[in-house]
Amino acid sequence: MLIANLSQRLAMKNLPIRQFIQFAAVGLSGTAVQYASIQIAVMLELTLFNKSAAVIGSAVGYLLGSVVNYILNYFLTFRSGKSHMEAASKYFTVLGVGWCINLGLMTILVEHWQWWHWYAQVLTTGLVLCWNFGGSKLWAFK
Repeated sequence: MLIANLSQRLAMKNLPIRQFIQFAAVGLSGTAVQYASIQIAVMLELTLFNKSAAVIGSAVGYLLGSVVNYILNYFLTFRSGKSHMEAASKYFTVLGVGWCINLGLMTILVEHWQWWHWYAQVLTTGLVLCWNFGGSKLWAFK
């Protein structure tokens, strides 16, 4: 009984870490979509609104990947009991801010500082991952 109770308490202490790892793992599907979008946009030299192909590909890929990530995070990572109306509106608000962070960082790093788009995107992905997890855990799915 004592060991089971201790085991349960340790599991609860590690819950945020496990959720973050699961959130990041789920995010790999969205990241794959985003990175594929970047590659396609760069190969086709797509530009829009005076933005480089890498920035456009990143922005479009972020939007596409976020839909898949919502479904997986709702059911698997956070096991939310909220209605989809409430959870989705909050989740996509959090991701909207994340999208702005992504677009802003990619614009600065690629277009102004002339970073190679893959270095810029890896750094940006890490930073936006932390924002998206915090917002999802503390607000969207809570």
